[in-house]
Amino acid sequence: MLRRNRRTTRRLSAAGAAALALAAVAACSGSDGASSKGAGGPLVFGITADATQLLPWTATAVQSQQVLGQVYSSLLDQDDELAPVAGLAKLPEVSKDGRTYTFTLRSGVTFTDGSALDSADVKYSLEKILDPGIKAVARSSLAAVRRVAAPDKTHVILSLKAPDASLVTALTSVNTVVLPSDKSLAELKRRPVGSGPYAYRSRTANQSITLARNPDYFRGRPGLRSLEFRVIQDKNSLASALRSGTVDMAIFDDAVTAKAAKSDSVAIRSVDQLDYHALQLRADSATFRKLDTRLAVQCAIDRKQVIKTAALGQGKVVGPFTSPAFASDPDARPCPQRDIKAAKKHLADSGQPKGFAFTALVPQGLYSTATDEAQNIQAQLGDVGIKMKIETLDSSAYVDRWLAGKFDAALALNGAVADPAPAYARYFTSGGNFNKVAGYRSAALDKLFAQGIATDETGARKQIYAKISRNLEDNAAWIWLYSGRSHIATNTRVHGFRPVIDASLQSLWETKLA
Repeated sequence: MLRRNRRTTRRLSAAGAAALALAAVAACSGSDGASSKGAGGPLVFGITADATQLLPWTATAVQSQQVLGQVYSSLLDQDDELAPVAGLAKLPEVSKDGRTYTFTLRSGVTFTDGSALDSADVKYSLEKILDPGIKAVARSSLAAVRRVAAPDKTHVILSLKAPDASLVTALTSVNTVVLPSDKSLAELKRRPVGSGPYAYRSRTANQSITLARNPDYFRGRPGLRSLEFRVIQDKNSLASALRSGTVDMAIFDDAVTAKAAKSDSVAIRSVDQLDYHALQLRADSATFRKLDTRLAVQCAIDRKQVIKTAALGQGKVVGPFTSPAFASDPDARPCPQRDIKAAKKHLADSGQPKGFAFTALVPQGLYSTATDEAQNIQAQLGDVGIKMKIETLDSSAYVDRWLAGKFDAALALNGAVADPAPAYARYFTSGGNFNKVAGYRSAALDKLFAQGIATDETGARKQIYAKISRNLEDNAAWIWLYSGRSHIATNTRVHGFRPVIDASLQSLWETKLA
């Protein structure tokens, strides 16, 4: 769902915010900054919103996912090109009819409380994810699973209702990690227990989360004795903390702030994002029930102007699918360029020739460009008589309203993965667990998504997903805007971290401090 956060939640001058944040940082880390840290850490990773979602199956905010990705392990992992590889299990053996997946688990894996991780934990985890009562993010991604069996401690067998070529990708996500079956979810929400490279130690609300090395991590000894995710809400303060050495790493989606963080001791490396920025219109709402109303909004927006204004030109116009293997054609939509005349015609056809008004939710503290995007879109829509009111909410309130589907429109930065099905079926199929958020579905889309996972032939899947993309664009389900770039800032003492597309932290366990 939500990605990249770099916007302050307080109305302070840049200098005042920086001074307050750096004073807090100094109080936490000692007056000598980086010199107080040894080679074993802690490595301090700066984040701009608190990681409040500590149950990985329901975590949607990127900050929580970043933390939980270090605490938990998934059945499968991804390589640097985002292809599925072995994780807790080897890549599965798949039956000829594509309906049975057999996984062989690594032996000797333990949770950080010392208990063994075996097939019973995997079975428990997958069945819980499929339980509608859990409200798991990945429930729709695993919808093809009919039954999970654990015939012995080292094997897990998934029986599918129908072949699903996207299943292995879905099992690489932090939203499908394996939890211990002998602990209550209420307990794990307070104190996570996983099998990842680092063990959860403590959280101070709105300040930091501390993790400690898991010496029994199945891939090998993690590079750091400890790892701290420190909350610094103001992006300029975070840049200053990097320059002073009190923060060792951070990820910016703002090239200007990233440049400000650069110094003789801070290097910046940039990677493309799979994440996409969108103005989400809920077709279920009274405001956007009519197609012409949604198309009027789509035709009134110049996406390049949004990029120029909000992202300072650092991004590219996209359609729904951003994965390189299945990328949408950004021009395959009504009004690929801004068309005022077409927008006014759609308004007239909707019975609202003088325009209409609606409210858009805008997050504060989730990603840095949200407010600028909203203000630019507000001005553009005003040119055709559409009045967009901006309702700014802090990150927690925004996520709650967003998940409940209680809005007409919302600015969002959503995560994507290498396969379109896990990222989109949950939104745009009738049974999708986030369909309340999207507010749009059709029998045609249900059929196309079913076809998309039923074949593993890449060429055929590309054609199917191109049809899905065109359906979403032609019906202006959402207004897809652009994908940006992530700028990874690291102190020169940081070694071993490999930047990959979408700024994944998958190599953080190998990272060391000089």
